[in-house]
Amino acid sequence: MSARRTSPPEVYLPPSEDIPFNPRVPGIDYGVLDRLLGYAVRRAQIVQYELFIAGLARWNITPPRFSAMVIISRNPDLKLTELADVLGIARSGAVALINSLEGMGYVRRVPCPTDKRALGLQLTDQGRADLQAITEAVEASDRRGAQALTEAEQAQLLALLAKIAGSGANA
Repeated sequence: MSARRTSPPEVYLPPSEDIPFNPRVPGIDYGVLDRLLGYAVRRAQIVQYELFIAGLARWNITPPRFSAMVIISRNPDLKLTELADVLGIARSGAVALINSLEGMGYVRRVPCPTDKRALGLQLTDQGRADLQAITEAVEASDRRGAQALTEAEQAQLLALLAKIAGSGANA
């Protein structure tokens, strides 16, 4: 049985306009950090995260909320425990995530046709409508973050990251 990660608190602050994240501060010796793959991935993730948050501020959508909406939209009557497994979060974290999306009018719980004891998750009409616009905004922020790479480099990076993620499942 694998250990379950706890969910981060549902507090997301947009990046500061005055003090944007700088992945390379001039004059700083980063030492071993410059040779660590995890450190480089994290720095790039922070840049991507800030672009994401700025592009989706009008909807108050965070990466976990977006991920949940996409997974729910593609998997009718998905159960809460399944969503937690897909997102790699604790069930309690998935409950908080769905509660927030439900409060925003994007998700509803419905009787599960295959398991009368469980509830399935569905996007509301508003959730489906906004997900289309949200997805377009996410794709635009993703393009901004990847603009230094060619299409071939982007495909290569995605393949390499998938390879790393896949190797973690076997650890």
